[in-house]
Amino acid sequence: MKIMVIGGGGREHAIIKKLKQSTKVTDIFALPGNGGIAHDAVCVEIGAKDIPAIVEFAKNKAVDFAVVAPDDPLVLGAVDELEKAGIPCFGPSKNAAIIEGSKVFAKNLMKKYGIPTAAYEVFTDMDKALKYLETAAVPVVIKADGLALGKGVVIARTREDAQNAVRSIMHDKIFGESGSQIVIEEFLEGPEVSVLSFTDGKTVVPMISSMDHKRAFDNDEGLNTGGMGTVAPNPYYTDDIAKECMEKIFLPTINAMNAEGRTFKGCLYFGLMLTKDGPKVIEYNCRFGDPETQVVLPLLESDLVDIMLATRDGALAKTEVKFSDGSACCVIMASEGYPEKYEKGFEITVPSQLPEETEIYFAGVKLDSGKLLTNGGRVLGVAAKSDCLETAIGRAYAAVRQIHFKNAFYRKDIGRSALKAINKEA
Repeated sequence: MKIMVIGGGGREHAIIKKLKQSTKVTDIFALPGNGGIAHDAVCVEIGAKDIPAIVEFAKNKAVDFAVVAPDDPLVLGAVDELEKAGIPCFGPSKNAAIIEGSKVFAKNLMKKYGIPTAAYEVFTDMDKALKYLETAAVPVVIKADGLALGKGVVIARTREDAQNAVRSIMHDKIFGESGSQIVIEEFLEGPEVSVLSFTDGKTVVPMISSMDHKRAFDNDEGLNTGGMGTVAPNPYYTDDIAKECMEKIFLPTINAMNAEGRTFKGCLYFGLMLTKDGPKVIEYNCRFGDPETQVVLPLLESDLVDIMLATRDGALAKTEVKFSDGSACCVIMASEGYPEKYEKGFEITVPSQLPEETEIYFAGVKLDSGKLLTNGGRVLGVAAKSDCLETAIGRAYAAVRQIHFKNAFYRKDIGRSALKAINKEA
C-alpha cells in the first residue's frame, strides 16, 4: 500500500514509524514532513493546509490511503476532498472536526447531551466578557473559540490576569480570528488525563491513557505550551474511572455527534479532569494529540494500518486493538524561549546508538546540506518504553543527555508526579 501522511511534526513522525511496521505498507509519503521524518518517509514540500495540492498529489501517485493528522486540514475539510477524489482516509470529516474547531460548539454539545464538563459562558463582545469577569469566581479559564496551536487556553489566577487575557485574545487578536469568540469557564481541579480513542462512529476503542506536561518549566510553572512531555499510562486513570468515562463521556459523545448528523470517524482525543465530582471533559481534539501520540503508539502491538482501515470502514468492533502492559515516557527538547521567541538554524547532533527501546521523533527540524538543523519551538521528542515507568523515564533522559544543539531546553521532571502517584498506591 502507498500511504500518505499529512503533517510535519513529532506526532506525524510517530504515526509514520508505527505505519512502517506494517507488512502491508510499501511507500509512505509525508506532506510536508520534515528533515528528520525524511529518514522514514518520502517528504513532499506541500503544506498541510494546501488541500487542492494534496488531492492532486494523491491522485498522481495513486495513493491507496491517507492519514490526515493535524487539526487545521481536518477542520478545513481535507478528508472530504480526498474521499471525493477516491482516496480513502483516516480522520473525521469537516462537519465532525468542528468538535475541536469550535470550543463553543463542543461546550454547547456537552450541555445539550448532559456530558460532564465545566460550567461556562460564551462571549462575542469584549466589554460584556470584562463585565462578567468583575463578579466571576477566580481562578477562571479563558479559551479562544478556534484553533490556536494548542495554546489558546489561559488559566487566569487573578481577576486582573483574566481581564488581560480577554483583551489579548479579543482585542489584540493574539490568536487571530480564533479569538473573536471566547469561552469563559469555571476552573476545575484534579489530575488531568489524556485519552486518545479510535472510533468508527459506532464503536469507541480507547488507547492507553497518558499524562501531558503543558507548562514550559519544571513544577508546572511558566507559560502553556503545546506539551513538553508525556508519560503513559496515567496512574490516576484507574479501571473504574475508565468504565465511568466510557459510560458517561466516550459513548455519549459519539452518540451526540451522530444525533447532530456529524458522525465522527478517526481519532477522538478526550482531555479529562478527574474532579472530586467525577471525570469531566476539559477539551476534545479531532486527532491524535502531540506529544501524547509519541508515548501511546510505541505501546500499540496491533497493526496500525488494519486499525485505521477498520476505523474508516466501520469495522472497528471486529478488529484487534492491543496494547502492551508496559510504560512509556517522551521528553520534548525545545528551543530556548519557546513558546515565545526563539532562534532557529542550529545543528543537531544525535548519537549513533540510543538506549534500548528508545526512539527520536523529529518535529521542528530541517535538513540543510545533509545537516539536521533546528527549525521550530519544539525541536524533537525522545520517547522510551519499558516494563516499568521509572526505567522508561531513565532511558528517555539518558538519550536526551546525548543529543545536543545550541539553546536546547527541556523539562527535567517529566513523569515525576506520575511516579509519586504510583509510589503512593504501592
